[in-house]
Amino acid sequence: MSKSTHAKKLAAASDAKPSRKGVALPAENVVDLEMSTGADSHMGLRLWLRMLTTTNLVQAELRKRLRTEFDTTLPRFDLMAQLERHPEGLKMTELSRRLMVTGGNVTGITDQLEKEGLVARDTDPNDRRSISVCLTPAGRKAFDAMAVAHEQWVVEMFGGLSLDEKMQTHQDLGKLKQHLLDSLKG
Repeated sequence: MSKSTHAKKLAAASDAKPSRKGVALPAENVVDLEMSTGADSHMGLRLWLRMLTTTNLVQAELRKRLRTEFDTTLPRFDLMAQLERHPEGLKMTELSRRLMVTGGNVTGITDQLEKEGLVARDTDPNDRRSISVCLTPAGRKAFDAMAVAHEQWVVEMFGGLSLDEKMQTHQDLGKLKQHLLDSLKG
C-alpha cells in the first residue's frame, strides 16, 4: 500500500468517526506495522517490524487480561516478578535498571503496591539513602496467582506454533540476540 493510499484510508477512517483524544481506532482500522513497508523493503526491516508487531499484540493482550482478571497493570506485574525472583529484596536503583524505566516510575509503582500491602520498603542501616523493596506475604500470594495465569495466557497465545516451530524460533532469535550483543559492543 502506498503512503498516499494509506493516508487516504486513515483520513477516511477519521472522517467516518469523529476522533476522540486518547481513544484508539477500532481494530479493523489498525494497519499492521509490517504493511508500512513495500515488498521491496529490506528483509531485516520487515523482520524487525514483524517482531515489533507480534510483541505489541502479545503485550496488549497481557495488559488487558491483567487489568480484567487482577485489576493490575503490566508494569506492576513486572516489578513484582523481579521481587519474586529475589526474596531478599532489591534496591530501588536495581529495580529501575532491571525494568529499564526511570527511578520515578519505580517509585510510583512501589508507592501504590506498598499502600496495598503487597511490597515493603526497608532502609539499609549502613546507607540510609539506599532503600530495598521486597514482596510481603500478601504480595507473594497475589503474584503467585497472577504468575500462573500469565504463564497460561502466554502458552495459549503461542499455541498456534508447534513445539518444533517454537524451538526453532527461539533458537533463531537467540542467534540474532547474540549477533546484536557482539556487534553492538562499543
